[in-house]
Amino acid sequence: MTELPLSGVTVVTVEQAVAAPFATRQLADLGARVIKVERPAGGDFARRYDTKVHGQSSYFVWLNRSKESLTLDLKSPPGREILEELLAEADVFVQNLAPGAAARLGLDAESLSERFPSLIPCSITGYGSSGPWAGRKAYDLLVQCQTGLVSLTGTPEEAARAGVSVADIAAGMYAYSGVLTALYTRATTGVARAVEVSLFEALAEWMSQPAYYTLYGGTQPPRVGTQHATIAPYGAYTAADGKQVLFSIQNEREWTALCERFLERPELVDDPRFATGSDRVAHREELNAIVAERFRRSAGSEVTDLLDEAGIANADVNDVQAFLDHPVLAERGRWRGVSVPGGEMEALCPPADLAGVEARMDPVPAAGEHTERILTALGRDAGEIKRLKSGGVV
Repeated sequence: MTELPLSGVTVVTVEQAVAAPFATRQLADLGARVIKVERPAGGDFARRYDTKVHGQSSYFVWLNRSKESLTLDLKSPPGREILEELLAEADVFVQNLAPGAAARLGLDAESLSERFPSLIPCSITGYGSSGPWAGRKAYDLLVQCQTGLVSLTGTPEEAARAGVSVADIAAGMYAYSGVLTALYTRATTGVARAVEVSLFEALAEWMSQPAYYTLYGGTQPPRVGTQHATIAPYGAYTAADGKQVLFSIQNEREWTALCERFLERPELVDDPRFATGSDRVAHREELNAIVAERFRRSAGSEVTDLLDEAGIANADVNDVQAFLDHPVLAERGRWRGVSVPGGEMEALCPPADLAGVEARMDPVPAAGEHTERILTALGRDAGEIKRLKSGGVV
């Protein structure tokens, strides 16, 4: 089997919830050894978000496969000593502790770089380690609100959160790519550079298009449900059998094909109300009425067939079960079995395929599952490990 790209890289992570575990799981997918430091009493609190996967949290099993779990009380001197020994041999340290906690423990980037010059520290914060909101707690939905994302999502009558943890995922992705960049920089220059990502600034990047639209246009994009705020027609419509189909018109060629081959209204091609993309957005309600009337004359499968024949991108509006049964996932072999405490689950493969490399998809650990093995490797004997356990250190 081909050696994984990050084989030989050791990551120590003091992490919880979503953002940092998402970053480190992707490092583990590529072969890094990831040692996850958890609280002795209960571990990562994301373990208890729900109990849907063989008694385990759906969040936790998604984010923590292929890791080793070490329980450690970082406020105790023996716990800190163990962490220091691990960091002395590590390549990367990742943390998303509460505001100020890393500095109090001497785990901030500056302190770590002084003690371990070759270590790459990665900090994931809410609003940055400096600035007026450095001490403020941040969770995913709070950041969705602060960046204005919630004001763009939903219907004209009611705003809504995004259905997945987009701020956490964005921050985790930038932390992952930042660590990869830092590893490359260290390999080519010998300099270990610290990485910092905040949830707010990660999602701010994803908000750039509506931000620029608002800054230079004077008004923000409207909330339009499954419609697109700045392109029309682009949205979901209901067919005669109740099935919803979403389609998108991206250019004038597609607009012409829609009018002539699906709407069967060729005169609309040159209708001044719909002559340009901006005109179609301005007259969205009139255009939607025309499209909706055509949808009511055909079943959903006929609609998708006709749109396919016209070369117009479209999609069924699936629920989660339909996504799970999607033929692309099945026929491209995107599912793998992964062991979790209490059973076996089907997990999606990482989306980036490297030719000739099979991503690692090892078990999801129980809290503290690898504690004894890690401590033994650090030179602790059975008696000392027993004392550490009885003292609540591990």
